[in-house]
Amino acid sequence: MPAAILTTQTPEITLAPTPVRKPLKGQKALVTGGDSGIGKGIALALGAAGADVVVNYHSDAAAANNVADAIAQLGSRALVHQADVSQEEQVLEMFQQMFDELGTIDILVANAGLQKDAPLTEMTLAQWNAVISVNLTGQFLCCREVVREFKRRGVVKKVSCAAGKIVCVSSVHEVIPWAGHVNYAASKGGINMMMKTIAQEVAPHRIRINSIAPGAIRTPINRAAWDTPEAMHDLLTLIPYGRIGEPSDIGRAAAWLASDDSDYVHGTTLFVDGGMTLYPGFADGG
Repeated sequence: MPAAILTTQTPEITLAPTPVRKPLKGQKALVTGGDSGIGKGIALALGAAGADVVVNYHSDAAAANNVADAIAQLGSRALVHQADVSQEEQVLEMFQQMFDELGTIDILVANAGLQKDAPLTEMTLAQWNAVISVNLTGQFLCCREVVREFKRRGVVKKVSCAAGKIVCVSSVHEVIPWAGHVNYAASKGGINMMMKTIAQEVAPHRIRINSIAPGAIRTPINRAAWDTPEAMHDLLTLIPYGRIGEPSDIGRAAAWLASDDSDYVHGTTLFVDGGMTLYPGFADGG
């Protein structure tokens, strides 16, 4: 009988591809200020998680369309809509168009915001009003309209175990004072209490609302804080984790808060800041 032939070759094994998890598949989302920066990162993350996304923008239509194209490449539907969220009529029109196009809404990310900085004694009323109107009143108007729709529709179990999800984009400056930015810090502190108060009111309707408070994120709005080695060195002294945040860091957090994975999370702020709110100046005893 011939000797057995031994081989060290491993037989070829074909593995089935790992399915891509889409926790937001079938859901409809609106991201205000979704054309750039943090809003862009959130819109892309929601699209990657399976949601159809309306990308709101104020003035840069080309950027908004680029975000929508990127979402479509991820396999989700995307629409763009121009609106100034501080203007009630424009907010109402935006929601109505979304309902006409997509039927309803399951997720709101209230992100649109701006800065108009000045020392207190030099800040004009126009600068104060512009920031409060967009950053705080804009979130109020969007939250009011989306809650009306969530309450009208109620829970659709095949879509989500909640009637709807709201994510307010705040800032570490809802708790950290910021000299020279009194309008911005006041708007973010207002978002914190607005979110918590809404949370008390809507919880019995199975509507969830939370905030994300980003720290230093690499976006155009704060380019001066990170675009030179010297500026980055100074910035990193405020961040214990040792790196600047990216829009995708906030996007992943928003997608989680919008999913049923976080269903028992309600009325709280998630700080995504690399430890900035740990007051690193006190790390060596103050």
